[in-house]
Amino acid sequence: MKKQVSLMLMIILALTVVLSACGNKNENSNNTNTGGNAETASPDTSKAPASKLKIGMATDVGGVNDKSFNQSAWEALKKVTADTGAESKYLESKSDADMEPNLRAFVSEKYDLTWGIGFLFSDAMTKVAKENPDSKFGLIDATPTEALPNVESVAFAENEGSFLVGVVAGLMTKTNKIGFVGGMEIPVIKKFEAGFKAGIEAVNPEAAKSMKINYVGDFSKPDLGKQAAATMYDAGVDIIFHASGASGNGVFNEAKTRKDAGKDVWVIGVDKDQSLEFGDAITLTSMMKGVEAAVYKVSKDLIDGNWQGGQVVTLGLKDNGVGLPDTSTKNVPADVLAKVEEYKQKIISGEIKVPTE
Repeated sequence: MKKQVSLMLMIILALTVVLSACGNKNENSNNTNTGGNAETASPDTSKAPASKLKIGMATDVGGVNDKSFNQSAWEALKKVTADTGAESKYLESKSDADMEPNLRAFVSEKYDLTWGIGFLFSDAMTKVAKENPDSKFGLIDATPTEALPNVESVAFAENEGSFLVGVVAGLMTKTNKIGFVGGMEIPVIKKFEAGFKAGIEAVNPEAAKSMKINYVGDFSKPDLGKQAAATMYDAGVDIIFHASGASGNGVFNEAKTRKDAGKDVWVIGVDKDQSLEFGDAITLTSMMKGVEAAVYKVSKDLIDGNWQGGQVVTLGLKDNGVGLPDTSTKNVPADVLAKVEEYKQKIISGEIKVPTE
């Protein structure tokens, strides 16, 4: 009898352990699916593992391989992917009409951050961001048309960097004729023109008076850039500064043709160190913008949980947001670079106020 009682107690004890384990398993299962629980907060994607984050970029009409502005932004996102494992993707805007749909495409695919690259995105970004307050956006070279807490904007003091390349052009021209080729006549490009002319005027007033200016009306037409450059070089211009995106590729092509024919002509590049693409033989220097650094920083801030919407950050000479590349020493004499540094310090100190238009 005692043996039967002992056996029964052992069976009851075993069943109790099994039932207890099953109960814990069910409880854990219920805890995993608490997405609808009112006490459970929505996940903060800004603090999610980097490998799970998705960052998208819509280019302007210059395209991702414009050798300039859009390419810099895409290189930043490729670096973000390499460094953190976050997914990155771009969509190209062939025209202004593609900008809003491209932004919406990233929103519909639940991207954690969507970039609009360029001034022309201002209206489209405002509309899409306003309609999607839970999505995060980054905007380069523009601000929304109204303050929005889910958009972080980065602008640059292009006029300050352009002043410095104006100093280079004013001191190095041999014909006293200098040209400027712009993409579209919009505020951000007018800043390039205004700063460039002011820099020339500071060191060579006569050349500033006769400066040739041509807006080709597009950022994606190298043939128009080539035509504009040909007209200027024919008129005796020996240095052209372009701020025209992919249209500027045509300026470089025309300069190469002239250089190969023995003509002493130069191009000043924009946004990136364009000597790396077009060579030192025709690239005098470049007015670099820190697009790559800015896109990388804001994207990384998102990954690190430090993203701050609603901000507008403007980067100038004091922030190393604009300036000349180190490769300038190949074609620009030391005494000219010394003058550039002198003017740079005057701008940083506030002694010189560079015009924006």
